[in-house]
Amino acid sequence: MASIASFHLVRERPWRSAAAMARLGTDRWRLRRVAGLRFWRLLGTGRGDETGPSADPRRTALFAVWDDSAALDAFVAGSSIAHRWERAEEAWHVRLRGVGGHGTWRGFAPLDGLERGADDGPIAVITRADVRLGSTLAFRAAGRPVSDELRTAGGLLAVVGIGEAPAGRLGTFSLWRSTADMRAFAVGMPHHRQVVRRTRAERWYGEELFARFEPYGSSGSWDGRDPLTPSSG
Repeated sequence: MASIASFHLVRERPWRSAAAMARLGTDRWRLRRVAGLRFWRLLGTGRGDETGPSADPRRTALFAVWDDSAALDAFVAGSSIAHRWERAEEAWHVRLRGVGGHGTWRGFAPLDGLERGADDGPIAVITRADVRLGSTLAFRAAGRPVSDELRTAGGLLAVVGIGEAPAGRLGTFSLWRSTADMRAFAVGMPHHRQVVRRTRAERWYGEELFARFEPYGSSGSWDGRDPLTPSSG
C-alpha cells in the first residue's frame, strides 16, 4: 500500500506558549517511537499569514509521512501528542497525496512512494530550504516583498510560514483553490520571479524542496475555519 503524508497546525492558549516551544524538542523522542511513521519534522511557525521573518510562539506544526492511512489513524487514536492537540485552543489537520514537485528535506524525498493524488481541485504546496549562511541577509531582505505578494494572490486559501532549528531552515505551507491559481502566482508576481532567479544565480540554498499535494480529509480549524470547506473558499 502506498504511503500518505499529513500536516498538523496547532495553536496553544496564551499561557501555554512556553510549553509549545519546549515540545518542539521534547516531542522528538515520542515521534521516534511511533509505528509506521517514515519521516517527520516538528516546526515553528510565523505570525498569522506572514512568510517573511516572524515567529508565533503559540503555534507549531508537524509534517509527517506515514506507511499508510492505518498508521496515521493509529497515531491519532493512541498518541499522547494527538490527544494533547484536542485540548489546544485550535488545531487543524489534513491528509496529503502526492501530485508533483522536486527536492529533499534533510535528505528525505517526501514525494517518493506517496499515494498519487489528483490535481484538479485544491492544492497544498510545501516549499522549504536550507539557506546558506552567506545568503541569510539577502534572503531575509527579499522575504517581506514576496510575503506581501503572496497574501494578495488570487486563489490563495491559506498560508503559514514554517521553520526549524537551527536558524535558516525555512519554508511555507500553502493551500490554493487550484493548480492554475498557484502557477499564476509563481509566474505572475514580480518579486517572487526575481527571488527565484536570484536563488539559482546566487546559490542561496544548500537544500530545497518544492512539493505539491492533493489535500483531503481535513478536520479542525485554522484561524477559526477550515480553509478547504466550500464556504471558506
